[in-house]
Amino acid sequence: MSSCGVQQPHTFRQFRPHSRELHYLLFLPSTYAVHPQRWPLMLFLHGAGERGDDLQLVKRHGVAKIVEEQPAFPLLVVSPQCPPTEAWAPEPLLALLDAIEQHYDVDPERLYVTGLSMGGFGTWAVAIAAPDRFAAIAPICGGGDPSRVGVLRHLPVWAFHGARDLIVPLQRTVEMVEALRQCGGNVRFTVYPEVGHDAWTATYANSELYAWFLAHTRPQRA
Repeated sequence: MSSCGVQQPHTFRQFRPHSRELHYLLFLPSTYAVHPQRWPLMLFLHGAGERGDDLQLVKRHGVAKIVEEQPAFPLLVVSPQCPPTEAWAPEPLLALLDAIEQHYDVDPERLYVTGLSMGGFGTWAVAIAAPDRFAAIAPICGGGDPSRVGVLRHLPVWAFHGARDLIVPLQRTVEMVEALRQCGGNVRFTVYPEVGHDAWTATYANSELYAWFLAHTRPQRA
């Protein structure tokens, strides 16, 4: 069991369908132990620059950075670290969530996922792989396969991108958002006109994002 109000390192070991390890940070709110309830959980996926074997890198940006300074942050936060040279793949992330749900008081109706850059791609990918698992997603400066995004038409999505992004072109998110809107998706799209690749600092500093997440429970597919 992790201590409350701080992030602590853990290792998830998966043996089937193949053996692998996934190192991750787990944050439990400071009131987790004193308020028995099922808690909302956020999966945070970092960008390519934080891959490796040093979990401290994961705290450089995004939600994993914010909870270091906010022990009363109102969600459990799972922040895995992608191994060197790899990209986010849905299967180990979903297996990690299964394990967390087995060991902690998680509300399965309030699972959220967000990520930046490579983690933005990962956010789209894991949601598409398990479209009925999450209550809402927020991909930042990412992208994906527009031909597959229709499975998320029932899911609240809030996407973010900088108009001057030279690393991941704005068009990558535009394609996903337009495809989702064409099939009747529930999507918000925020473009920062003067921002480059770092669309995450402003996004994760915005308290409205967390209020938006917490306003959603897992929707039923129509």
